[in-house]
Amino acid sequence: MIKEILEYNKKFVESKGYEKYITGKYPKKKIAILTCMDTRLTELLPAALGIHNGDAKIIKNAGGVVTDKFGEAIRSLLVAVYELGVTDVMVIAHTDCGACHMNAAEMEQQMMARGIARDTIDLVDYCGRDLNAWLQGFGDTGRSVKDTVHAIANHPLIPRDVRVSGFIMDSVTGALTLVE
Repeated sequence: MIKEILEYNKKFVESKGYEKYITGKYPKKKIAILTCMDTRLTELLPAALGIHNGDAKIIKNAGGVVTDKFGEAIRSLLVAVYELGVTDVMVIAHTDCGACHMNAAEMEQQMMARGIARDTIDLVDYCGRDLNAWLQGFGDTGRSVKDTVHAIANHPLIPRDVRVSGFIMDSVTGALTLVE
């Protein structure tokens, strides 16, 4: 698959397919979106929001959540706010999210089945990370959105003038529902 992607990329560059995507690094709409990495959202989310290349900073992870107050999601939002002029943050989860039902114990079993030693898995706890909490799904999408909005809006390094709101997107239609 990587070989096919590289072949396509070469043709894309040679034909100057990139020209219609040229834009600056500053988001035109001054918005950052924290969302899920789900493949259904790759084109649906920007289309449903009217977001075009250069309009927004889109930060993706499994579930569109903040799991660590000093993790990569918050770091990316801090860069967006302080370096790139973002004034609004949207947290957008979605229906039928795979991260909702993740099971840490099952994932551990899959790791071991793929050759990761039990001792290596145990190192995660030794390094100060609760593996079960880190890999466990969130169960309630609405609660997850509320918790993530709260974590961002009340983060000590996020200025109070940054507006943070949460939504759940329908994975089929793209319809947004505000999470109060």
